[in-house]
Amino acid sequence: MIKQALISVSDKTGVLDFAKALSALGVNILSTGGTAKLLQENGVPVTEVADYTGFPEMLDGRVKTLHPKVHGGILARRDLPEHVAKLEEHGIPQIDMVVVNLYPFQQTVAKDACALEDAIENIDIGGPTMLRSAAKNHRDVVVIVDPSDYGVVLAEMKGVGNADAVGGAPVSYETKFRLAKKVFAHTAQYDGAITNYLTSLGEDRQHATRSSYPQTLNLSFEKVQDMRYGENPHQGAAFYRDLVATPGALASYRQLQGKELSYNNIADADAAWECVKTLGGLGQPAGCVIVKHANPCGVAIGVDALDAYTRALQTDPTSAFGGIIAFNVEVDGRAAQALSKLFVEVLIAPRFTEEALQIMAAKQNVRLLEIPLGEGQNAYDLKRVGGGVLVQAPDAKNVGLGELRVVSKKQPTQQQLQDLMFAWRVAKFVKSNAIVFCANGMTLGVGAGQMSRIDSARIASIKAQNAGLSLSGSAVASDAFFPFRDGLDVVVDAGATCVIHPGGSMRDQEVIDAADERGVVMLYTGTRHFRH
Repeated sequence: MIKQALISVSDKTGVLDFAKALSALGVNILSTGGTAKLLQENGVPVTEVADYTGFPEMLDGRVKTLHPKVHGGILARRDLPEHVAKLEEHGIPQIDMVVVNLYPFQQTVAKDACALEDAIENIDIGGPTMLRSAAKNHRDVVVIVDPSDYGVVLAEMKGVGNADAVGGAPVSYETKFRLAKKVFAHTAQYDGAITNYLTSLGEDRQHATRSSYPQTLNLSFEKVQDMRYGENPHQGAAFYRDLVATPGALASYRQLQGKELSYNNIADADAAWECVKTLGGLGQPAGCVIVKHANPCGVAIGVDALDAYTRALQTDPTSAFGGIIAFNVEVDGRAAQALSKLFVEVLIAPRFTEEALQIMAAKQNVRLLEIPLGEGQNAYDLKRVGGGVLVQAPDAKNVGLGELRVVSKKQPTQQQLQDLMFAWRVAKFVKSNAIVFCANGMTLGVGAGQMSRIDSARIASIKAQNAGLSLSGSAVASDAFFPFRDGLDVVVDAGATCVIHPGGSMRDQEVIDAADERGVVMLYTGTRHFRH
């Protein structure tokens, strides 16, 4: 039974209604500071911890719950007579429930102007100590760190057996253990955030510098699902979601139908989704990206989902078979009807109309993912290596028109500028070495992942030829500079009339001279998009 609960929360979401419900069940409530004041002002009977312990809060609230009468009541094992006897000897009542969440340290240090003093004052001491004490003794104590669990606990207390008795019905061991695990995960994340912040500061007395890459890096993820296998059947795998929500990220998906997502499904879906999100503002409202083995094999913009898909599919219909398709607009019935004719592993969009859902329901194995559009970025990109991990900022750079530099004698037309900008957005998501031919808002040929840039250019032109697409008058993007003129000659021979690449080679002038000799437009971005 829950006879006594200690409630002390920084996030007061739902706590008043929860405390009222506990009080109605006859639970005695202990509380501190602002939480106690909130409950008192709203008519909830509450005992201040200072009155309970007989020792006043002190040091500006730094010391209030760090007392044997608090921690003895939490940590005592009810199944050990010697523990129970010690409580009776020292007049310590049992505390059966601990409801605590912590000072907002992470929100505080996220502010650019955060001073070390402010950060230090937002390091909670008593809160984590009570949480860990209660979680350690979870067989006897219910511990709640997340307001979303208030309803779950109340439902068990009210739901069965002697729920009319003081304290209501017992909370199940399964629930108490789940809540305890949640607490240890939460306090570990909290301590990790403190470590990340402190070890990111310079060691001068003013701590004027703060690195984006702390000396000790702690990251926290929660498991979404176990997988049948990883990249290959002999590899185990699981999918974890970042505990810090990233708006618009793949991990926020809602699966509407289809089989369980595989490791490769998720990896390819992420490539498709990140690419399609960048296609807004390129002259057409709708964008479609088709991905196979983490590379875009067809990308297009259009007036609606059907138009964008139809154009994207033209680039490489063979590779699109069994691929991942992502849209940045709603998929309606017309688009779904066309999509239903192709074998697709995963279909992603911000929304699906009811008609589209009905059509796709006939393709039960197709995994439909609904993801809200958002501009959020992961804090870090990670690449595991033997015995360590490479950490970098995500490649969030989208070059704007104002950053382009024309280096050829020939100036681009407005249409060429639009084609080059589109090509550049696509090339960013193609594995290096990347060569992308585009025209009129659609890809014509994609060469990816080759050791030689010339080979990527040749493969891209072969792809276009196989699809029956002309490269005459096309635009070409290269994710990194052309180190020699031979790569440029290959794409111009294939039909390109304008080229965009970062520049920066020792032989830049040689390549610029080649562009002028061949009569093509060449633009520099000053930005490289290696993707390995």
